[in-house]
Amino acid sequence: MSDILVLAINPGSTSTKFAVYEGEKPILVKTLRHSIEEISKYNSIVDQFDFRKGLIIDALVEEGIAVDSIKHIIGRGGLTWPVESGVYRVNNLMLQHAREGVMGQHASNLGPLIADFVALQIPGAKAYIADPVVTDELEEIARIAGHPRFERVSIFHALNQKAIARMHARKTGKTYEELNLIVIHLGGGISVGAHKKGKVIDVNNALNGEGPFSPERSGTLPVFQLIDLCFSGKFSKDQIQRMVVGEGGYVAYLGTNNAMEVQQSAAKGDRKARLIQDALGYQVAKLIGEMAVVLDGNIDAILLTGGLAHNEYLTDYITRKTSFIGQVFVYPGEDELQALAMNALRVARGETESRIYTGRKEDQKIVLSEE
Repeated sequence: MSDILVLAINPGSTSTKFAVYEGEKPILVKTLRHSIEEISKYNSIVDQFDFRKGLIIDALVEEGIAVDSIKHIIGRGGLTWPVESGVYRVNNLMLQHAREGVMGQHASNLGPLIADFVALQIPGAKAYIADPVVTDELEEIARIAGHPRFERVSIFHALNQKAIARMHARKTGKTYEELNLIVIHLGGGISVGAHKKGKVIDVNNALNGEGPFSPERSGTLPVFQLIDLCFSGKFSKDQIQRMVVGEGGYVAYLGTNNAMEVQQSAAKGDRKARLIQDALGYQVAKLIGEMAVVLDGNIDAILLTGGLAHNEYLTDYITRKTSFIGQVFVYPGEDELQALAMNALRVARGETESRIYTGRKEDQKIVLSEE
């Protein structure tokens, strides 16, 4: 069944990435960059739909891909209502929630929209998403925030964390469902997940201001200082939200979200760059310690992944702080296109079953067979 063709689509804030896989083999991988000027023409994420899907279709034609042979199209899942981990068939309710951005606005909301459009152009094709950022497997106790008006929610790099966890399990001759892992995605956002026997039972909200700071997010902030800022009259709601997501972390301290620049400056003796980079690693290590408690100290491995995992100084720093908890493995980078394609292949080969999105996590259903 190596002739199964899969189109994987991953829309980002300033890029559209897509790939065609023949079985496990990528036969086309493309990253289309979008300037701020291009993106700013559109009033909302959803308004970019025609622009982005047109680029993908044009590129497929230019590359001579036999589009009608692609029967499985999978997009990155967006900010719909929470779901359990798995592969989901795109349906009208998912499309509606992606357009509305019921859990927030992000370029990933275009993933199911574009996948559905492409699938409709190809006879017999099916559209999917897999392990979206709103994947929610939190235990009940992890949802308690400290006041009944608030609840901790699960928004994290589920696709990459799950893919890396499964890959590590295969390498060790185990299944993902046999292991207790702490998986850390180090990127523009940072998420630290406690994986217990195949479920992420606790994780920080990596999008909306929880956990370690990152190159462009502030992470958890001192609450009373934040309250004072909100009511100071000096900043609008939008400005404060940008301080938390987009203009926090490295951007706020050092004026750049380029982690490579920060490391180079630190290596040349810039004390502030070194301090801020170390502080990022320090906060990540602290959260790893918290997740070790969540797993009762029963840790099979700690996995570092994401773009920042290419930074050996940073991964060495985190390893020194946490190796007493468990053995640390570094899997640098993030290949979300491959993770998407492999999830679609698992369905195509009958290794897993796709689910039906119903809009409420407790109602998600499994499709018992694939035509």
